[in-house]
Amino acid sequence: MAIQLFDENDIRKLSDEERFNYCEEVLKNNDDESRRWDAVWLAGELAENMNQNDKMRQKVADLMEWVLKNDSNGVVKHEASFQIAARNFREKIPILMEISLNDDSILSKHEAIEALGLMRAFEVEDQIRTLEKDQSRDVRETAGFVLKRFQRLKDCGEYTPSNIL
Repeated sequence: MAIQLFDENDIRKLSDEERFNYCEEVLKNNDDESRRWDAVWLAGELAENMNQNDKMRQKVADLMEWVLKNDSNGVVKHEASFQIAARNFREKIPILMEISLNDDSILSKHEAIEALGLMRAFEVEDQIRTLEKDQSRDVRETAGFVLKRFQRLKDCGEYTPSNIL
Protein backbone atom coordinates (compact mmCIF):
# COMPACT_ATOMS: atom_id res chain seq x y z
CA MET A 1 0.00 0.00 0.00
CA ALA A 2 1.44 3.36 -1.05
CA ILE A 3 1.50 6.23 1.38
CA GLN A 4 -0.94 8.95 0.36
CA LEU A 5 0.47 12.35 1.13
CA PHE A 6 -2.00 15.11 1.90
CA ASP A 7 -2.35 17.02 -1.38
CA GLU A 8 -4.56 19.99 -0.55
CA ASN A 9 -3.80 21.67 -3.88
CA ASP A 10 -4.46 18.59 -6.05
CA ILE A 11 -0.92 18.64 -7.41
CA ARG A 12 -1.25 14.99 -8.45
CA LYS A 13 -3.89 16.04 -11.01
CA LEU A 14 -1.38 18.20 -12.91
CA SER A 15 0.60 16.91 -15.87
CA ASP A 16 4.01 15.54 -14.93
CA GLU A 17 5.76 18.66 -16.23
CA GLU A 18 3.38 21.02 -14.40
CA ARG A 19 3.71 18.99 -11.22
CA PHE A 20 7.50 19.02 -11.45
CA ASN A 21 7.55 22.78 -12.05
CA TYR A 22 5.22 23.35 -9.09
CA CYS A 23 7.41 21.24 -6.80
CA GLU A 24 10.58 22.92 -8.00
CA GLU A 25 9.06 26.35 -7.38
CA VAL A 26 8.05 25.40 -3.84
CA LEU A 27 11.44 23.86 -3.09
CA LYS A 28 13.40 26.84 -4.33
CA ASN A 29 11.19 29.67 -3.07
CA ASN A 30 8.95 28.66 -0.17
CA ASP A 31 9.97 29.36 3.43
CA ASP A 32 7.63 26.71 4.88
CA GLU A 33 9.64 23.53 5.40
CA SER A 34 6.45 21.45 5.67
CA ARG A 35 5.48 22.53 2.16
CA ARG A 36 9.00 21.86 0.90
CA TRP A 37 8.83 18.36 2.42
CA ASP A 38 5.55 17.76 0.60
CA ALA A 39 7.13 19.00 -2.63
CA VAL A 40 10.02 16.55 -2.24
CA TRP A 41 7.54 13.70 -1.82
CA LEU A 42 5.30 14.80 -4.70
CA ALA A 43 8.30 15.22 -7.01
CA GLY A 44 9.74 11.86 -5.96
CA GLU A 45 6.49 10.11 -6.88
CA LEU A 46 6.97 11.27 -10.47
CA ALA A 47 9.97 8.97 -10.85
CA GLU A 48 8.31 5.96 -9.24
CA ASN A 49 7.85 3.78 -12.31
CA MET A 50 10.15 5.41 -14.84
CA ASN A 51 13.04 3.76 -16.59
CA GLN A 52 16.63 4.95 -16.21
CA ASN A 53 16.59 6.99 -19.43
CA ASP A 54 13.42 8.97 -18.82
CA LYS A 55 14.09 12.72 -18.84
CA MET A 56 11.63 13.39 -16.03
CA ARG A 57 13.35 10.79 -13.88
CA GLN A 58 16.64 12.63 -14.34
CA LYS A 59 15.01 15.98 -13.56
CA VAL A 60 13.61 14.56 -10.33
CA ALA A 61 16.99 13.07 -9.40
CA ASP A 62 18.70 16.40 -10.05
CA LEU A 63 16.06 18.23 -7.99
CA MET A 64 16.70 15.88 -5.05
CA GLU A 65 20.41 16.66 -5.33
CA TRP A 66 19.59 20.37 -5.39
CA VAL A 67 17.60 19.95 -2.17
CA LEU A 68 20.50 18.17 -0.47
CA LYS A 69 22.92 20.92 -1.48
CA ASN A 70 20.70 23.92 -0.82
CA ASP A 71 17.86 23.34 1.63
CA SER A 72 18.45 24.58 5.16
CA ASN A 73 16.15 22.10 6.89
CA GLY A 74 17.37 18.67 7.99
CA VAL A 75 13.91 17.10 7.76
CA VAL A 76 13.50 18.23 4.14
CA LYS A 77 16.97 16.95 3.27
CA HIS A 78 16.17 13.70 5.09
CA GLU A 79 13.18 13.21 2.77
CA ALA A 80 15.30 13.98 -0.32
CA SER A 81 17.76 11.25 0.71
CA PHE A 82 14.89 8.83 1.19
CA GLN A 83 13.52 9.64 -2.27
CA ILE A 84 16.95 9.07 -3.81
CA ALA A 85 17.05 5.60 -2.25
CA ALA A 86 13.40 4.78 -2.94
CA ARG A 87 13.78 5.64 -6.63
CA ASN A 88 17.24 4.04 -6.81
CA PHE A 89 18.97 7.15 -8.18
CA ARG A 90 22.36 5.47 -8.06
CA GLU A 91 23.96 8.38 -9.90
CA LYS A 92 23.34 10.40 -6.71
CA ILE A 93 25.50 8.18 -4.49
CA PRO A 94 28.28 10.82 -4.49
CA ILE A 95 25.99 13.54 -3.08
CA LEU A 96 24.65 11.12 -0.46
CA MET A 97 28.22 10.40 0.56
CA GLU A 98 29.00 14.13 0.66
CA ILE A 99 26.01 14.75 2.95
CA SER A 100 26.98 11.75 5.11
CA LEU A 101 30.44 13.14 5.64
CA ASN A 102 29.91 16.89 5.82
CA ASP A 103 26.36 18.06 6.47
CA ASP A 104 25.65 20.17 9.55
CA SER A 105 22.45 18.25 10.32
CA ILE A 106 22.82 14.92 12.10
CA LEU A 107 19.38 13.98 10.77
CA SER A 108 20.53 14.64 7.19
CA LYS A 109 23.72 12.66 7.71
CA HIS A 110 21.82 9.74 9.24
CA GLU A 111 19.33 9.48 6.37
CA ALA A 112 21.99 9.84 3.68
CA ILE A 113 23.91 6.95 5.24
CA GLU A 114 20.75 4.90 5.53
CA ALA A 115 19.91 5.66 1.88
CA LEU A 116 23.34 4.38 0.87
CA GLY A 117 22.57 1.21 2.79
CA LEU A 118 19.18 0.76 1.16
CA MET A 119 20.73 1.20 -2.27
CA ARG A 120 23.45 -1.30 -1.44
CA ALA A 121 26.12 1.25 -2.32
CA PHE A 122 28.92 -1.21 -1.62
CA GLU A 123 31.30 0.99 -3.59
CA VAL A 124 31.39 3.54 -0.73
CA GLU A 125 31.72 1.01 2.09
CA ASP A 126 35.19 2.26 3.06
CA GLN A 127 33.94 5.84 3.28
CA ILE A 128 30.98 4.75 5.41
CA ARG A 129 33.42 2.94 7.68
CA THR A 130 35.07 6.30 8.48
CA LEU A 131 31.72 7.50 9.85
CA GLU A 132 31.95 4.97 12.67
CA LYS A 133 34.23 7.61 14.24
CA ASP A 134 31.91 10.58 13.68
CA GLN A 135 31.29 12.95 16.61
CA SER A 136 27.59 12.09 16.63
CA ARG A 137 26.48 8.87 18.27
CA ASP A 138 23.52 8.72 15.85
CA VAL A 139 25.81 8.93 12.83
CA ARG A 140 28.15 6.28 14.28
CA GLU A 141 25.22 3.95 14.97
CA THR A 142 23.79 4.42 11.49
CA ALA A 143 27.16 3.75 9.87
CA GLY A 144 27.64 0.61 11.95
CA PHE A 145 24.13 -0.57 11.12
CA VAL A 146 24.65 -0.07 7.38
CA LEU A 147 28.01 -1.84 7.43
CA LYS A 148 26.50 -4.85 9.22
CA ARG A 149 23.66 -4.86 6.73
CA PHE A 150 26.16 -4.74 3.85
CA GLN A 151 27.80 -7.90 5.20
CA ARG A 152 24.46 -9.71 5.06
CA LEU A 153 23.31 -8.30 1.71
CA LYS A 154 26.38 -8.77 -0.45
CA ASP A 155 25.13 -12.08 -1.79
CA CYS A 156 21.46 -11.11 -2.20
CA GLY A 157 21.63 -9.58 -5.66
CA GLU A 158 21.00 -6.12 -7.01
CA TYR A 159 18.71 -3.71 -5.17
CA THR A 160 15.39 -2.73 -6.67
CA PRO A 161 13.12 -0.18 -4.98
CA SER A 162 10.25 -2.63 -4.66
CA ASN A 163 12.40 -4.64 -2.27
CA ILE A 164 12.04 -1.96 0.42
CA LEU A 165 8.78 -0.16 -0.28
